[in-house]
Amino acid sequence: MTAPAVAFVAGATGYTGRAVVDALVERGVRTVAHVRPDSPRRAEWTERWQSRGAEADATPWDEAALTRTLRTLRPTVVLALLGTTRARARREGKGAVEGYEAIDHGLTMMLLSAARACGSGPRFVYLSAAGLSEGTRNPYMRVRVRVEQALREGELPYTIARPSFITGSERDESRLGERVGAVVADGLLGLAGMLGGRTLRDRYQSMTNVELAAGLVRVALDPGFENRVAEGEDLRG
Repeated sequence: MTAPAVAFVAGATGYTGRAVVDALVERGVRTVAHVRPDSPRRAEWTERWQSRGAEADATPWDEAALTRTLRTLRPTVVLALLGTTRARARREGKGAVEGYEAIDHGLTMMLLSAARACGSGPRFVYLSAAGLSEGTRNPYMRVRVRVEQALREGELPYTIARPSFITGSERDESRLGERVGAVVADGLLGLAGMLGGRTLRDRYQSMTNVELAAGLVRVALDPGFENRVAEGEDLRG
């Protein structure tokens, strides 16, 4: 008999993460949503998740502590939805590159090490980005190239998700550049779709956080996506 799914969601308070928590609960998955213990909104997030049928976890970002938590939970899937923005990095006294290294790479790799050591062999689902290339000079993309490489070379099963622009309302931060980019890209991709470029359109067209969350949860629970990359058309279903 297959053991019931247990999901640990890191980055659960983010724009995509909160929708992923809801999508997992809707699928009947035991869902543990992580929040930083020093978060000023910890009580608010805990109440929100508990009211929706998820569990809240406030393990500090420490590899030994995370390993202990995951050993207790024995998750079948660990979702790494971690990331920072230039604006947030500035507020925390960091440059963008420093922020990407500390959060997008450092915390993701810490979580990967804890998942590897926890003993349950969970599938590691990593939220990457569309359009990666190994020779990129973009610091945001470079971090994701390195994490993807670590997953491919590691022993844990994994799924890498590569969405394009993520749009929608209720963002904690205004991201004008991303909204404008999504509008322009969607217009060009819509034209490409009419001219026969449907694969290109489906891969790079923007998605809302709710659409992306549904796709992430679907591929995370699908054995067919183990050790695979899920591009935009896969996440869109």
